[in-house]
Amino acid sequence: MSGMSQLIIAPILLPLVTAAVMLLLGEKHRQLKAGLNLLSTFTGLAIAVSLLLWVRIQGQAESIGAYLPGNWPAPFGIVLVVDHLSALLLVLTGTIGFSALLFARARWDGAGASFHALFQIQLMGLYGAFLTADLFNLFVFFEVLLAASYGLLLHGSGRARVRAGLHYIAINLFASSLFLVGAAMLYGVTGTLNLADLAVKIPLVPEADRGLLHAGAAILAIAFLAKAGIWPLNFWLVPAYASASAPVAALFAIMTKVGLYAVLRLWTLLFSGQAGASAHFGGEWLVAGGLVTLAVAAVSILAAQRLERMAALSILVSAGTLLAAVGFAQSALTGAALFYLVNSTLALCALFLLAELVERSRSANEAPLEEEEDAMPPPLESLHPPKGINLDDEQKVVIGQIIPWTMAFLGLSFIACALLIIGMPPLSGFIGKLNLISALINPQGLGVPPGHPLGASGWGLVTLLILSGMASLIAFGRVGIQRFWKPEERPSPLLRRYECLPIVILLGLCIILSLRAEPLLRYTQDTAASLQAPELYIQAVMAARPVPGPTSLDVQVQP
Repeated sequence: MSGMSQLIIAPILLPLVTAAVMLLLGEKHRQLKAGLNLLSTFTGLAIAVSLLLWVRIQGQAESIGAYLPGNWPAPFGIVLVVDHLSALLLVLTGTIGFSALLFARARWDGAGASFHALFQIQLMGLYGAFLTADLFNLFVFFEVLLAASYGLLLHGSGRARVRAGLHYIAINLFASSLFLVGAAMLYGVTGTLNLADLAVKIPLVPEADRGLLHAGAAILAIAFLAKAGIWPLNFWLVPAYASASAPVAALFAIMTKVGLYAVLRLWTLLFSGQAGASAHFGGEWLVAGGLVTLAVAAVSILAAQRLERMAALSILVSAGTLLAAVGFAQSALTGAALFYLVNSTLALCALFLLAELVERSRSANEAPLEEEEDAMPPPLESLHPPKGINLDDEQKVVIGQIIPWTMAFLGLSFIACALLIIGMPPLSGFIGKLNLISALINPQGLGVPPGHPLGASGWGLVTLLILSGMASLIAFGRVGIQRFWKPEERPSPLLRRYECLPIVILLGLCIILSLRAEPLLRYTQDTAASLQAPELYIQAVMAARPVPGPTSLDVQVQP
């Protein structure tokens, strides 16, 4: 990988150093810390884009790069690996992190202590989880990002956040305990925690130990699926995400994808078709759990009244769809699911940010905006109608009334978010769902013969994809009528540039995906193909060699 190998560790080191500098600055210098946070987050995004472009232009066998931070060969030392999947999620994390931070600059970064340091530590944990190739280090990065998320969830205080935060901490501590138990059982059976080495040794496990292997893998899967939001282990997610501040909830939109990533990475690597008697272990449970999660979330979203809860429930809809799609173990379906993951994550992040602005007009905003000179112009609440315009009995304009720009912006953004999440044509949400349904009806890969009939679980996912879209359409339509169409005397909220810009960026990216979907679809299909060929990943990790030190050089001593 030449010079690019040194860049693999940069997404981890950059936020770590930035957070350390912020902690040294203390509680003062808020503007300096905010500037450092923005600069570091944007730089991390640029590094992630560089890694994605690198893996994209390489050949199939050379598109996986490994880096040895401790200069020890696998499986004895720590290994960081970048491939199509990790690079895609690095870019997605950087995009969401930068957008959420821009929004927080309007007011939320000053609502509590150490926000910027915790934000950077959160990014470090996310980047590390996507890059590590060792099961124990995956646990370490999980704990890093969870520790930061505990503080971020409570950012801004309030009874609702404290109550939801306690539930969030309890379930994640329990899941972390299961993580350790499952990892210990796998280590006891195989003698290694390196993912590539595990993939080599699992097919060689004696039949007498295979039950213990499967038990350890099942316990490990419960820990990951609890973080991914599978039913019934997702009772904590909606209250926690709905209670968090808007930028924190937007950043949390990628958190459930970490659990999904762990399931996808370990399942396709350790229990691939080359895993012998353990091939595709647990796939039926993934499909069943995903379908049930999707069904429950679709019904629950019909009862949601607040926009924040609808956004949180939409995350569960996305999680159920992705888990079920991954469980089918079809390359085309996995590629379509990854495209759907990108679109849904961007749209849900925008919806979390938008929810606060929409709800702001319904109640008094107790936290005053600072630096009012940078604020947007106040909306025009009353206008003298021109001659010829009809007036009602209260001398208000009946037709031709000008909508304040703030409400127009919120309304159009809400419509765009809703259409993306529902999956209405011609936006990228529709493209993602259409590719999912097409891959289900025309299955490919993993020995599925051409013309193979779609099974009951496949038809179940097709049906739930359509019904969940209809449920979201009803729910978003109802909330849209209540917030924007219902005639009420309500002041238009004051918006700032930092609050509008990230929503425009996220929705703009979704529109670009709608217009230029083919490049991302090709990338996600290549990603799925590489996941179904785990030998490339194994070869890249095991072939990584330490850099020779001075003591290993051949030195000729002159007599």
